[in-house]
Amino acid sequence: MPIRLPLAVAAAMALAVPWARAQDANLARNLAATCANCHGTNGNVRGKDVKPLAGVAAEKILAQIADFKSGAQPATIMHQIAKGYTDEQLKLIAAYFAAQKPAP
Repeated sequence: MPIRLPLAVAAAMALAVPWARAQDANLARNLAATCANCHGTNGNVRGKDVKPLAGVAAEKILAQIADFKSGAQPATIMHQIAKGYTDEQLKLIAAYFAAQKPAP
């Protein structure tokens, strides 16, 4: 037997999903903004000393961050920065940069 929800509950749930997605998008953008000093706005770095993140697959970004966290990849600051985020926050950041367009 299907579960029947009161109309107000069903409407609230329908509105909550887009709101939650918007909140995740805002959170992802805000978390990723902390990377802008080195990796450039939206992951498009201007220099050649730091890798750009825009358009890089989220899985690749997460793998690189895991290497920084574990010490497998040497770093000056990334090993400390990577340890400051939860796994969920890192997934949001990686997804944000993967969705950005690389600079021409």
